[in-house]
Amino acid sequence: MQATVSTQPQVNRKRLTASLYLNYLVHGFGLIILAQNMVALGGAWAVPVKTVSFVISGVGIGRLISYLITGTLADLLSRKLLVNIGMFSYLIFALGMVMTHSVPVAYCLAILAGIANSALDAGTYTTLVEMNDGNGYDTILIKGFMSIGEFILPLIVASLNANNLWFGWSFIIMAALLIVNIVNMATLRFPTIKKAEHVKLHQPQLRQGKVKRVLSTIILLAYGYTSMALMIWFTQWITLFTQRAFHFGNLAAHTVLSCYSIGSMAGVIALFFLLKHNANELALLVGLNLTAVCALAVILLAGQNVLVANVAAFIFGLSAASGVMQTGLTVFMNMFPQHRGMITGIFYFFGSIASFTVPLITGVLSTSSITLTFGGDIFVGIVGTLLMIALACLQKGQKRA
Repeated sequence: MQATVSTQPQVNRKRLTASLYLNYLVHGFGLIILAQNMVALGGAWAVPVKTVSFVISGVGIGRLISYLITGTLADLLSRKLLVNIGMFSYLIFALGMVMTHSVPVAYCLAILAGIANSALDAGTYTTLVEMNDGNGYDTILIKGFMSIGEFILPLIVASLNANNLWFGWSFIIMAALLIVNIVNMATLRFPTIKKAEHVKLHQPQLRQGKVKRVLSTIILLAYGYTSMALMIWFTQWITLFTQRAFHFGNLAAHTVLSCYSIGSMAGVIALFFLLKHNANELALLVGLNLTAVCALAVILLAGQNVLVANVAAFIFGLSAASGVMQTGLTVFMNMFPQHRGMITGIFYFFGSIASFTVPLITGVLSTSSITLTFGGDIFVGIVGTLLMIALACLQKGQKRA
């Protein structure tokens, strides 16, 4: 017997869905707003860029301490409560960052942003599935709205810089969108769930040997780290890299990141339709990770040309930020179909480790060379590609067996 959605209270599906998606446009802001304002924040706090990079690592800490908890709270309490916690946490983060001049306070606010991320995930993914009677296709569009936010914010930051306006307006815009959505969300009802004694499994559990299953688990946990690290590394450093290594102007450097975001949006749509038409998940994971590595290599070796940098950034977004992390999670969940909730928490927990460690690693590397700092992302991409090749070989060998 499947879980069913109660017919009462009546839910305004379109308005609720739009409100949930707006939160992820704002989350797209939150993902890169500190990185896009690193120099300005460093000036406001009277600290070097390296210290700002360490502050950004607090976002990963917030995710790390909350991902294994928020999903349970969403089940025990309510989806709407977790969504509200996420929105209010992001609001405090946005306003607090422009009010404080204390690095410790800023680090605590970054941790709060990480908690906001996990709270929104816990309340939103489940709500979208429940409104569609178990259909999860709508959830992949979350990535698209995040990409829209990542596309818009660099343009806002570049415009503020070009007009010599206060950098804090980018945070104020984020806060204003949240306030509008908080007011809208206050009048919305969420679907209620009838508890089910048994949920039918729609996909067969993979029959693997014990050793191969353990190896596949290790590979996928490692991929949870590398897939997240690959995107965070790029979004944190591409703007400064193109400015300092290639001497791009401010607008040109921010446009490169916007091209990445456009590629991500296109990739989400493409991957959605490919998976809907039963494309091979592992083949996609290998191909897309390899494409991402090639795109990074082009930026590093030939990115002095603005057009080449923009095209390569678009291809990187199309491949690395199209939803490959979610696809890897799908493969992982199908190995343990009776423990999908636990697997999701563990997988994103490893992604959270990347959110915490990448700013620390790159902060240290930045003291040596900006090229070395950005080039390290290629190493991460190569590791991720090798992991997916190894997984594909294990799965192929198992099917033959």
